[in-house]
Amino acid sequence: MVGERWRVEWWVAGWNEREIGLNQQIVQIMVLVRDYDEAIHFYCRVLGFDLLEDTKRSPTKRWVRVAPAGGGCAMLLAKAVTPEQEACVGSQTGGRVLLFIHTDDFDAYYAQLQSHGVEFAGDPRDESFGKVVVFLDLYGNKWDLIEPKL
Repeated sequence: MVGERWRVEWWVAGWNEREIGLNQQIVQIMVLVRDYDEAIHFYCRVLGFDLLEDTKRSPTKRWVRVAPAGGGCAMLLAKAVTPEQEACVGSQTGGRVLLFIHTDDFDAYYAQLQSHGVEFAGDPRDESFGKVVVFLDLYGNKWDLIEPKL
């Protein structure tokens, strides 16, 4: 088991979980955007996320954080400022799915996304883990919308 392997390696190296307080969580991820306001509109008005923070850091930089209304990992919307960053907007994963969002009402959320003109990469399908469809955000990043099986 991978987790056990690391635990053993840390133990051998002299690390003790209690000594270093191993209680980690991923609480925020960064998504590159072209424009703060259009990204806020999409994530909050279309996907129904909450705007957690929008703080001006400089004349050109803002600290913008959004998260699903039901909680979970926050997203930092970071404006691309270099040509390298601009080239990655919408393709941060090389064409793979970037994020996975769970819902307890697939059909209602799917209908909401359709009503806002969200682009889908295929039709909804039933998988062993639940009902799923891939959709694209305003920049082309792929997301999985999933209603997990209980």
